[in-house]
Amino acid sequence: MPTNPILGGGGFHHVCMKTRDWDATMRFYKDTLGCTTEKIAWREAPQRAVMLDAGDGNYIEVFEDLAYASTANGAILHYALRTTRLDAVAERVRTAGFKITMEPRDVSIPTTNGAGPVPVRIFFCEGPNGEVIEFFQNTLT
Repeated sequence: MPTNPILGGGGFHHVCMKTRDWDATMRFYKDTLGCTTEKIAWREAPQRAVMLDAGDGNYIEVFEDLAYASTANGAILHYALRTTRLDAVAERVRTAGFKITMEPRDVSIPTTNGAGPVPVRIFFCEGPNGEVIEFFQNTLT
């Protein structure tokens, strides 16, 4: 995969979010989705912060804020996590009791650069803080 000539690599590094319910957030991202906290965690409750490793150098940064009140979709419309096991992840999210807002499906993303349509498999769910998460599986991007 080519690197970004301006950023010198580029790609998804992390998405930052706040949570009022630290334990539910950690259960969802660590237990349900398999993220780890191997390297970066700082501060103590009630203002903890962590960089959750989602794999392949991609992170979800979480700040604890007991005054945080989620708004409909917040400032981030959604973020997408790559997966090579989309259907298994969807079942795991469902089993953990989280709402799937778009069931797994195959989609063809049209392009305007002459590359032709890009086939992907996706599903969407809501995380414990109202965040919208897309799971994205393909071999071309």
